[in-house]
Amino acid sequence: MERILDRFLRYVSVDTQSDPGSETQPSSARQLDLLRMLCRELNDMGVEATIDEYGYVMGSIPSNCGDRVPAVGFIAHADTSPDASGAGVKPQIIENYDGEDILLNSETGMKLKTADFPELKEYAGQTLITTDGTTLLGADDKAGIAEIMDAVQYIMEHPEFRHGPVKIGFTPDEEIGRGVVKFDVERFGAKYAYTMDGGAVGELEYENFNAAAATVRIQGRNIHPGYAKGKMLNAILIGMEMNSLLPVEQRPEFTEGYEGFFHIVSFSGTVEEAAFSYIIRDHDMVLFERKKKILQECADFINRKYGEGTATVEIHHQYYNMKKEVEPHYHIIEKAVKAMEAEGIRPKVQPIRGGTDGANLSFMGLPCPNIFAGGHNFHGKLEYVPLESMEKASKVILNIISQFAEESQNKA
Repeated sequence: MERILDRFLRYVSVDTQSDPGSETQPSSARQLDLLRMLCRELNDMGVEATIDEYGYVMGSIPSNCGDRVPAVGFIAHADTSPDASGAGVKPQIIENYDGEDILLNSETGMKLKTADFPELKEYAGQTLITTDGTTLLGADDKAGIAEIMDAVQYIMEHPEFRHGPVKIGFTPDEEIGRGVVKFDVERFGAKYAYTMDGGAVGELEYENFNAAAATVRIQGRNIHPGYAKGKMLNAILIGMEMNSLLPVEQRPEFTEGYEGFFHIVSFSGTVEEAAFSYIIRDHDMVLFERKKKILQECADFINRKYGEGTATVEIHHQYYNMKKEVEPHYHIIEKAVKAMEAEGIRPKVQPIRGGTDGANLSFMGLPCPNIFAGGHNFHGKLEYVPLESMEKASKVILNIISQFAEESQNKA
């Protein structure tokens, strides 16, 4: 079998950043480079797999233990976050990690510091894959892809491994909230599925944020600064003023657990006009709707102060909390727990402080909780993943598949 590390390094070498400003599907053509590669690799392993016009790769492994076993799917996304460059990734492999600070880049002095990330010490003695401090790594979610492909290879090379129908899905554009907009659940053919898109080893999630994206546009009035008194409206300053009206304690850096937030993710502007982009998150639907209302109330205040039309707000839905769609099928959570425990992993069932393709898929009729892929510090230059976590995730996939097969055989 090909080593999971070699797969992962091959996948992160492909630049697959999604583009939130694009209206195409996928949002960037470069994602297709990896998605087509994955389709070829599945076919080469003997898996019937296709890629459609939207970039969705779907593979299918037929049951080798009868037709009573429900089809179970495993899904990961190919795109990386627009928050940091994914081009020219140069992974660093640190074997037998010593538990101390890790120098990522000697030119800039960038380090992974245990003082900032104390969880690093938990991986002493393991093999860590880090960035070189100039790009993200892409473990979100190419670790998940490598884990699924590793499990698939095992299944195809071990005909004695008993399994029901297994479905494989790779998607584009998850990072910009459009990962499964055109995903054909019926064609995929799974009754249940899991996204391999979580963080540290042991994470298991079936609750996620309700999510929206918002754009605030400020219309200013530019006047020569020498004659601006009583006339100029500086869009940059007005936008900053509006941002200051939002509750400080509800920023990401001050929240945890089930607490939601307003997160300003980008700003561009001149004196004449400015635009601020936000994401809005909350697990509780009532609080989520209240947050959207607060943003509009801030814009209303600005308009009363500076004139109607100074501030406009556009809010776009991204995904909802999948809890109510997954909980009626709680046995799929129990199977994941047992699959982890079989590998000596302590399951950490917790809410996602984010979202996955599984959130929207659950509302599309495919219950789809989220399992750890092993990475840390996603979306930035400090991203890393322990090799041992990826190896364990691949075994968890196989254990889940085995449980579905064994349960159906016992019922028969």
